[in-house]
Amino acid sequence: MSRVRIITDSTVCFEDAHFVESYGITVLPLQLQFGDQILRDGIDIGAEEVLYRLHHTDTSLTVLPPPLSAFEEAYQKLSKTTDQICVLLHSQNLTETYAHAQTARAGLLGRCEIIVIDSQTTSLGLGYLVEAVAKEAKAGASLDEIVHIARGVVPRVYGVYYVDTLDYIQRAGLIGETQAVLGAMLTIKPLLTIEDGKMIVMEKVRTHSQAIDKMVEFVAEFTHIERMGIVQNTTRSTEHTRMLQDRLALAFSRLQYPIVPYEPLIANIIGPDGMGMIVLEGEPEEDDLLD
Repeated sequence: MSRVRIITDSTVCFEDAHFVESYGITVLPLQLQFGDQILRDGIDIGAEEVLYRLHHTDTSLTVLPPPLSAFEEAYQKLSKTTDQICVLLHSQNLTETYAHAQTARAGLLGRCEIIVIDSQTTSLGLGYLVEAVAKEAKAGASLDEIVHIARGVVPRVYGVYYVDTLDYIQRAGLIGETQAVLGAMLTIKPLLTIEDGKMIVMEKVRTHSQAIDKMVEFVAEFTHIERMGIVQNTTRSTEHTRMLQDRLALAFSRLQYPIVPYEPLIANIIGPDGMGMIVLEGEPEEDDLLD
């Protein structure tokens, strides 16, 4: 077993459903509040039930970080088998999870080295980061080496999200009420991206096909792509994802682009019927470094 142990949070998404178990990763669940009810993401409630509630009930969802005690307990448990822990989390601009992880380190200062890294992303993007780090940890890399690797991956993860309804991004504070009303009248469909860890409106289109065009254009800007995936509310292809897959197949025939269900944090921002593309940019080649 690796000397360096890995902790992440439940916003993480993997192409391989067995990755967490195979690499011994600790996943701390976020808390999902529906009215007065608080449930642990992935334990008390699954992603499908969250999406069902967003679709069919009027109760709004509030996504809360894992409690401070959850990090303290995880650190204490892992410190019995290691003195090096790397914590990889979704963007600190989306919840207080990063702050809780940092504060919880205090009880083990001097006994266990704990490094907390803000991935500046979430979902499949966080999954790409965790995979890269966990594989190196299993191969015997030191904590310093792993931190170096993680900080090299973070700026190479990009995402673009297509929003079918404006209600959720208005609630998330990305647009104002007036913009939401006018946008609905004009059937505006925003595209979002995560920039410096913040979800922002990147562009606005009027039709599904225009949104697909813009997503493909976004991907086409990368010279080297290491990995790429589609995130949506199901693993099944929908009309929109089939359109996107067909366009990607023409432009990027050598790449695979699996479909991964997105998690409640993203669902609460882009809505239960959104879609996204996550890109892990390839590392610069020697010729690029010489330019």
